[in-house]
Amino acid sequence: MANTPYPESYYAASANAVPPRPALQGDVETDVCVIGAGYTGLSSALFLLENGFKVTVLEAAKVGFGASGRNGGQIVNSYSRDIDVIERSVGPKQAQLLGQMAFEGARIIRERVAKYNIQCDLKDGGVFAAITAKQMGHLESQKRLWERFGHTQLELMDQRRIREVVNCDQYVGGMLDMSGGHIHPLNLALGEAAAVESLGGTIYEQSPAVRIERGANPVVHTPEGKVRAKFIIVAGNAYLGNLVPELAAKSMPCGTQVITTEPLGEELANNLLPQDYCVEDCNYLLDYYRLTSDKRLIFGGGVVYGARDPANIEAIIRPKMLKAFPQLKNVKIDYAWTGNFLLTLSRLPQVGRIGDNIYYSQGCSGHGVTYTHLAGKVLAEALRGQAERFDAFADLPHYPFPGGQLLRTPFAALGAWYYGLRDKFGY
Repeated sequence: MANTPYPESYYAASANAVPPRPALQGDVETDVCVIGAGYTGLSSALFLLENGFKVTVLEAAKVGFGASGRNGGQIVNSYSRDIDVIERSVGPKQAQLLGQMAFEGARIIRERVAKYNIQCDLKDGGVFAAITAKQMGHLESQKRLWERFGHTQLELMDQRRIREVVNCDQYVGGMLDMSGGHIHPLNLALGEAAAVESLGGTIYEQSPAVRIERGANPVVHTPEGKVRAKFIIVAGNAYLGNLVPELAAKSMPCGTQVITTEPLGEELANNLLPQDYCVEDCNYLLDYYRLTSDKRLIFGGGVVYGARDPANIEAIIRPKMLKAFPQLKNVKIDYAWTGNFLLTLSRLPQVGRIGDNIYYSQGCSGHGVTYTHLAGKVLAEALRGQAERFDAFADLPHYPFPGGQLLRTPFAALGAWYYGLRDKFGY
């Protein structure tokens, strides 16, 4: 069978050493079969193992191969649509539950890193940077909103203050969230996988799920084996393909591009980001960046709808980087890659159950690092019969894309063009 390696990224090049994991061969029985060894699958597996379940994880390529090992590495709280939008759509009771959970993912990541001694360069502090006065007004509202749900580690920054943490003259102000932060995302996934195995869980790599036999005792088939389980958790997200057709119709893979500079040296790195916080701007099509532990700048942005790989990633992202930091014009780019995330029409995650025993979570819509860790806990709770928090997510409406899979890409691209224009003209 073909061996799928990691894409060539800075993260793969600087990943902690781990033993190779075998492909599944033959038949296995387990309590829970988790499909996908990204954050959603690994978080689910860990919570289940900590509660006494027998867990088997199937991964089509390698642990963290998808968005979990390719993202910008930023710990950003809440969801891709904030709690006020959710409140207008579902009412105060459900919104209250979802609001209380909006900051839990970041706490779960820190608990995992501490409990299992995961080496992933965890740093505290994330900045939302406002380019216009209108965006600054949104941040002021966001601070009030988040504080309503008990989240207090926030500081509004005026133009002078933001220049102390980001040496960039594009911003009129911003908000600092000290419970945000950044990590080496692939090393976080690898550390969580090691934790899963330390608790007796089994992870099979190069073992794509090719078919699910539904029924009272569902069976997941791979090319060379099968797993019989009491429950299945589907956690493939943007890399699920058409394994579960009813999920594919309501989501769309999108590509985002990331570049990494050569090492900048202590002086230049500290000049760009003196406190080593990560940053994202407040545009709809946002840019995001941070320093690595070896003082490179990771810079990401741009969305390719339908998840095609653009021919020249550096040509798309480098101009954005130079707009923020013109002092990097002579700096070499060492790595450039793309990774897919899963977009939903509402930009809210889709969580639910198919039949009695197939559970799923997908569609983080670009807010996955924290949400996926929460999702694992919520899915594990549901399997243990505690469904209140699961139901709060499951009751969010799941809309199919207009025109189905054929038209979803041009439809979303048109929406992005419109919002891009709004960003450009400061609306």
